[in-house]
Amino acid sequence: MPPSTRRSDGHQRRCRGLRRRQAERDWADGLPVDALLEILRRLDHVDVLISACAVCRSWRHVGRDEPSLWRRISLLGSGRGWASLGSGRCAMAFTAVHRSVGQCEVFCGRDAGNNAFLHYLSEQAPCLKSLRLISCRRITNRGLKAAVKKLPQLEELEISLCDNIRGSTMFKVVGKACPQLKRFRLSKECFSFSYIDKRKLNWDANGIANMHELNSLQLFGNRLTNKGLETILDNCPKLESLDIRHCFNVNMDKALLTKCAGIRTLRLPNDPTDYNLQVKSPRRPTRGTRFWERSSSESDWNTDVSDSEDSDF
Repeated sequence: MPPSTRRSDGHQRRCRGLRRRQAERDWADGLPVDALLEILRRLDHVDVLISACAVCRSWRHVGRDEPSLWRRISLLGSGRGWASLGSGRCAMAFTAVHRSVGQCEVFCGRDAGNNAFLHYLSEQAPCLKSLRLISCRRITNRGLKAAVKKLPQLEELEISLCDNIRGSTMFKVVGKACPQLKRFRLSKECFSFSYIDKRKLNWDANGIANMHELNSLQLFGNRLTNKGLETILDNCPKLESLDIRHCFNVNMDKALLTKCAGIRTLRLPNDPTDYNLQVKSPRRPTRGTRFWERSSSESDWNTDVSDSEDSDF
């Protein structure tokens, strides 16, 4: 084949590729706003921020200038790409809340926030009804206390794998500041039988007892005892769902079972853990370590942990 013919064929292939890409852009640009919103709402907002807004001009416009898209924010990115973002995850959280223009009602973030972000969220989303913080280890008691005081309409709060948030005072503040709170979830990475001052075992439980309107409570890997659980049950009479899996300091005796008689969904310490977080098996004590009397033998410890969605939360 003559060189001129080869060059002509290559030019034609390039032109066909350009026309095909142009047709794809025209198709994307031609979608109405309502259709684009339906597409983007099916994505995690991490994907909207990183990828969808780069598709074409109309997608970028909808992703940036349609506050309704950011009314329910979900930043649950996963994989190496999400992990490699580092501080960029927090920047994404700021951007997502900014684009909601005060309309944000739900925020769920995995490792995507610090105290400064919580302050910004409480200022920009005064009507927030659901706040779910997962693996946000840069958030402290001080930051969360200041934020919840500005979120009186909060109905759902999750604090999972956030090691810096704990204690009676912290949760007393939540109960007082958020009188409409109905769903609370506090999850530790794993339960530990290691020695701890007895006075501290029920600190979380004593604070949670101030959330009088709760109808759903999930505690995973908490160190509360029978006394702490009784305090919660006595002060939260509207509970309909209680999940205390891996709370091995609780011994469900007849007295506790009687108190739980009116609870429709009850999950006990040794129940299977069909859980939607990466949690660990109970941490067994090392030789010579003191630990409190447990409610079941080591052979009864449940270690069946999966990533399936929890039906109660």
